[in-house]
Amino acid sequence: MSDTHNRLHEPAVGRKTEEAPNDRPYTRRRWSRLLFGGGAFLLLAVGLAFGTSRSYSQQREVMATAEQVRDFVPSVRVATVGASPGNIVVTLPATTAAFADANIYARATGYIGKRNVDIGDHVKAEELLAELVVPELDEQISQNEATLVQLKAALQQAEANRELAQVTWNRDRPLVQQGWVTQQQGTVDVQTLRAQEAAVGVAQANVTAQENLLKVLRQDRQYALVIAPFDGVITKRNVDVGSLVQGNATSGTFMFTIMQSQVIRVWVYVPQDSAFGLGPGIDAIIRVPEIPGRTFPGKVTRIAEALETGTRTLLTEIDIPNPDGALHAGTYCTVELDIPRKTSSFLVPVDATIFNQNGMQVAVVKDGTAHIHKVSVTRDLGTQVEVDEGVKQGDLVIINPPITLSEGSKVRARAEPAVPRT
Repeated sequence: MSDTHNRLHEPAVGRKTEEAPNDRPYTRRRWSRLLFGGGAFLLLAVGLAFGTSRSYSQQREVMATAEQVRDFVPSVRVATVGASPGNIVVTLPATTAAFADANIYARATGYIGKRNVDIGDHVKAEELLAELVVPELDEQISQNEATLVQLKAALQQAEANRELAQVTWNRDRPLVQQGWVTQQQGTVDVQTLRAQEAAVGVAQANVTAQENLLKVLRQDRQYALVIAPFDGVITKRNVDVGSLVQGNATSGTFMFTIMQSQVIRVWVYVPQDSAFGLGPGIDAIIRVPEIPGRTFPGKVTRIAEALETGTRTLLTEIDIPNPDGALHAGTYCTVELDIPRKTSSFLVPVDATIFNQNGMQVAVVKDGTAHIHKVSVTRDLGTQVEVDEGVKQGDLVIINPPITLSEGSKVRARAEPAVPRT
């Protein structure tokens, strides 16, 4: 038994040792773990190498990009600032009015006996429009004419008495001087002559007063004839034959309105930004939408010389000849005015403006460098703005400046056509 045990534990010499069946699975698991660990380590090493390479590549790209941004000079579109024209043409709404119109009121009280005109009738100066029947006034004139006749007769009587007194004194004066007539008689003759002369003066004054009264009455009678004050057209009629009218300076009956139509007056309110430079003689063109294809030339004849405080506009009047009556009072129209400028200004494209907390600005390119200039806008013309400070004629302004643009930025200008004059 001991021999058998010793043989089992003796190493085999010169022959292959056989493994026990229970040791084979353990060996396979050990090799699997070694292979898995080696593969994992290999993958980890490859991943670290790839990540390190990618990170380094990205870092190089970022540095290259930063360098490009730092050295990049953007190309920008620029336009040349132009000077505004010497005249400004503005088109404004306006309305027409009669050059002269008058409301005809009754100056005498009576009934309309004749009415010779109606609405739309063209009349001449001094033409009879209507005639009033004034029986009471005619009666007053007749009575005062009779009174005048009586007063004139009284004047003649007073003059005759004066002449008699003069003759009597002329006869008695030498007799008084010679003593044939008493001094008392001479005194009576002198005083009688003076009294008759005074009576003649009173009679003459009465005649003059009565003649003046008759003149007034006859003038009132003339007011019964309603005549046209000037050439024109009747635009209103408020009376007819048989109408009773009251003659009064303040509350007389309104009878007619007459309008002078040979010349039409146009009223237009010019805004403050265009009013300076406006004056009499400025050319104007009138257009009426309902009369297409026709213009009515005229000139500014008068201005108000003071702006309306509520609207900051200047009332301007233009006289338009209207021989054919094509224009009517109260018509809406448009007025085109050619106004000379008082101060110079410049035109800048609206796309070149920058508006931020610093106000309205533009970017001016000079020697490849952008400079931010603050500008003062006087008028907005849609695609352009007028400025009076901040730029000068010939400056290059950047169109649609980028947000990142700042003072001193380097740019490469790409010219656009010059700003055209409007």
